[in-house]
Amino acid sequence: MIIVRCMGEDCHYKSPVASFMINPMLRPEYARLTIFDGLAPGVLSAIAPYMEEVRHPRGATIFIQGQIADSLYILVDGEVRIRFKPYDGPTLTVARIHPGGVYGWSAVMGHELYTSGAQTMEDSVSLRIRNRNLQRLVETHPRAGAALLERLAASIAERLRNTHTAVLEILYRGLDPSAGVVHNHHENQESAKTA
Repeated sequence: MIIVRCMGEDCHYKSPVASFMINPMLRPEYARLTIFDGLAPGVLSAIAPYMEEVRHPRGATIFIQGQIADSLYILVDGEVRIRFKPYDGPTLTVARIHPGGVYGWSAVMGHELYTSGAQTMEDSVSLRIRNRNLQRLVETHPRAGAALLERLAASIAERLRNTHTAVLEILYRGLDPSAGVVHNHHENQESAKTA
């Protein structure tokens, strides 16, 4: 195991201090994360060498909106806030990631740049898989790669549903700050589906 510390302005992680472990063994507590739950030990063993454990202190910026999207992250411990800055408005918090959650998925969705930014809310530990490592995993271990991609797809789909709802609520609050508007909006959606 190699531990690397990245400090100061030269750190491409945009945080004051970031440390990461190269090729960690997938620890038993990591195997219990939702994304890995139920995967065969052989699949977990195949995936582990392609991941890095990354630690960020509270308040660290992991990546910014518009930065080259080169890595996907699975949060192991801590909390990460996902922020989106529309071109004509203030920065919005669109999601809070908790242990087991996936973030930075612009990197695997075909986007060249991250469409949002990520910042730690407390000291955090994540597993990072770089694009090129995910590609190597799929090529070298097709079964393990397919299993991980299926789990990532399910996680991303769930997050998109949650983000969509959060953004709609923010938009409706902007139109009318009363809480009833949001609830009425959901009721209107249900009414429209049955009409």
